[in-house]
Amino acid sequence: MRIEKDSVVSLNYKLSDLTGKIMEEPDAPISYLHGGYDGIFPMVEEELHSKEVGYSCSVLMEPENTFGEYDSDLVRVEPRDLFPDNVTVGMQFEGGEEGSDDAFIYTVTDIAEDKVVVDGNHPFAGVTLRFDCTVTAVRPATSEELAHGHVHGAHGHEH
Repeated sequence: MRIEKDSVVSLNYKLSDLTGKIMEEPDAPISYLHGGYDGIFPMVEEELHSKEVGYSCSVLMEPENTFGEYDSDLVRVEPRDLFPDNVTVGMQFEGGEEGSDDAFIYTVTDIAEDKVVVDGNHPFAGVTLRFDCTVTAVRPATSEELAHGHVHGAHGHEH
């Protein structure tokens, strides 16, 4: 079966930076709903369109095609008393501007006696990434998957 709109694609992948440092490499295949459902990077989806099981590719993506440029305005120094006593570097919290519907995941990057530094950038923001993948399976999406806009079951979303 060829990868077309409304098919479920499973693939093994490795995400690395330009130096070859592996940023992400899951142990099991991932699955996404093909055809503009935002389940995978658009450049990867475009490369995989009309391909079949066994197809391998490497897609080089600039930050604007992945997680965006690094935004220093998303780094904040907050009062320590806004955080739980057990706060540690690496913890993540959801937050945003007062009066805004935009929410970010902030990662704690530093802790001082009375201050905590948090960063709302994605960890890969500003990084050119190479997405290497091999298609392991292709199948038609179910009507439920199409209605929900994502894959269900193995390697997908569970309800």
